[in-house]
Amino acid sequence: MLKTVALFLDSKAAETGAAQNTLEAYARDLKDFVTWCSAKSSSFETIQKSEIEDYLIDLDAQGLAQSTRQRRLSAIKQFFQFYCEEGLRADNPTLLIKGASSKRKLPHSFSVDEVDALLHVAQTAGKNVYERARDTCLMQILYATGMRITEMMSLPASAVRGTPDMILIRGKGSKERLVPLSPDAKTAIETWLFHRDKKEDERMSKGMTGSKFLFPSSGKLGHLTRHWFFQKIKQWAREAGLNAELISPHAIRHAFASHLLANGADLRIIQTLLGHADVATTEIYTHVVDEKLHVLVQDHHPLAASPSAKKQSLD
Repeated sequence: MLKTVALFLDSKAAETGAAQNTLEAYARDLKDFVTWCSAKSSSFETIQKSEIEDYLIDLDAQGLAQSTRQRRLSAIKQFFQFYCEEGLRADNPTLLIKGASSKRKLPHSFSVDEVDALLHVAQTAGKNVYERARDTCLMQILYATGMRITEMMSLPASAVRGTPDMILIRGKGSKERLVPLSPDAKTAIETWLFHRDKKEDERMSKGMTGSKFLFPSSGKLGHLTRHWFFQKIKQWAREAGLNAELISPHAIRHAFASHLLANGADLRIIQTLLGHADVATTEIYTHVVDEKLHVLVQDHHPLAASPSAKKQSLD
């Protein structure tokens, strides 16, 4: 069964250009399902809808979050679609299985002042000018473009040379999109490139191989990792006096979209900038406008005032 799962993952990588993180998530979820099937003496050829539903019930009994159970079911559904398309089975046992509908969790919305506080720490907390230039560039790009952290970490230096007004990003499924850079981001990039290139020149003068990445590292990937940045941004949040539990690279992506929408940007434009395939995914940010309208009505509409205030107004 694991060999068949490996074929499925190869197919996902080749046909849809699924990102490595996505493939690893599929692998973890399907490995768990294979382990369960083996314990129940079930196989992909014979397993029935009721047995898959039993698996989902087991996940619930283990206390797994609904979002995790939904993700597992999605992986299983996609696997059996592949399994049937390959002619390994005539019927798809997952077709009639529906996961519980889940409420969309609204992202925490950071104020512009909170983002400014985080930017200030990134600009000043580094031990030396190299670190401060790097950290400033990371935060400026992230907030200016709203790109995914994996997209930013794997960005080639060539994408930002020549002080471009826009940069080309390769996103999920190898889809490309253009995002504009703010003046502050362009300045931060220019400063960082100076220090980055200087250090790369020193490395190459010692016979080391130069890096193609904007944020190089000596690690296996050749660039800074999302885990490294996740820890770094938590550190900045604590130094800025913010709730580090709520801060993450994805939270800054949320802030980028929320602040644009709150200031009148079109939802379709935000969809394009974020690289969402479906505008429905982007619509989660409309809560920002809803909250803004609610406050506006509460503060300015006479009927929204307290009963005592209304009485005084009428008197």
